[in-house]
Amino acid sequence: MSNVYYPDYLQLDKILDAQALESDKNGQHAHDEMLFIIIHQAYELWFKQVLYEVDSVMGIFKNKEVDDNAGELNVAVHRLQRVKTILDVLVHQWEIIETMTPLDFLDFRDMLRPASGFQSMQFKILEARLGLRMEARFGKQYYTSQLKPEHKARIEVLESEQTLLELVIAWLERMPFLKPEYWPGEARFFDQLEKLYVGSLVSGEEGNAAMWRKIFVDGSPERHFSPAAARSALFIMLYRDEPIFQQAFRFLDSLLDIDTVMASWRARHISMVHRMIGLRVGTGGSTGKNYLKGAMDSHHIFSEVADLSSFLFERRKLPALPADLKRAMGFRA
Repeated sequence: MSNVYYPDYLQLDKILDAQALESDKNGQHAHDEMLFIIIHQAYELWFKQVLYEVDSVMGIFKNKEVDDNAGELNVAVHRLQRVKTILDVLVHQWEIIETMTPLDFLDFRDMLRPASGFQSMQFKILEARLGLRMEARFGKQYYTSQLKPEHKARIEVLESEQTLLELVIAWLERMPFLKPEYWPGEARFFDQLEKLYVGSLVSGEEGNAAMWRKIFVDGSPERHFSPAAARSALFIMLYRDEPIFQQAFRFLDSLLDIDTVMASWRARHISMVHRMIGLRVGTGGSTGKNYLKGAMDSHHIFSEVADLSSFLFERRKLPALPADLKRAMGFRA
């Protein structure tokens, strides 16, 4: 029989004794500093869990034999949906900190300098793991300026490590269902689809034909998705009702969910910061609200998946799947 004891298992002595108020150290007790510490500790615990889930999904996709019909893709979708749910909780957690008024915050704010949420290593690692590279960051010139040297070095190492975005692109590039043997001659899927798309453009959209070529044919150095990856992702989105693509579509949709909820988190953060400190700079030296607004607008990691919605068609217009392809996908001809 197990002899595990609840407080020992959770190491509650460590957790519940981990709130050391700077205001108490300075002999000027500020009641709301306890709330401030616990809120941010809770964020960091949830960031740890999110990283744990993201790392596990990356482990699945590092295997070049991911079986879309087996349990692996289902597990990846499930874990990314858990990440999305956790991030939803973090968005709502701002409601708790907003019970603190600006005057309450001023009772201890200056005692925290230069500590700042801008120094959260776990959040920086999460963004990097998902696929946000340094060159794409808003305010990259001071992104690591407030970190300890060993933390700065860790962030720099992440720049050379594989990201979830890169793993997803490689997974999409391996999809076999657009190979010429399945779409012989004039029946090739993207030849048909491009004609449909160009023919559907209305006045003011003439330039979209060139955008189609850039995304699906020629590629572009400013885009992460290769033409092959973009074609596969669009194919999955268009034929998402087919059983073999249902989980693949849910996976792509989960990536968009994460982008959306992280943008929501940043938006609530902006609102809270503006409410608490107005136009003042952050305790870590950032431009406060202005920095957060720039990050919210530019730090979308999976936006190229969302871009593909520009090229969707009504189901009734979709080319029929050739018999050989239906057999390869596991359907009866």
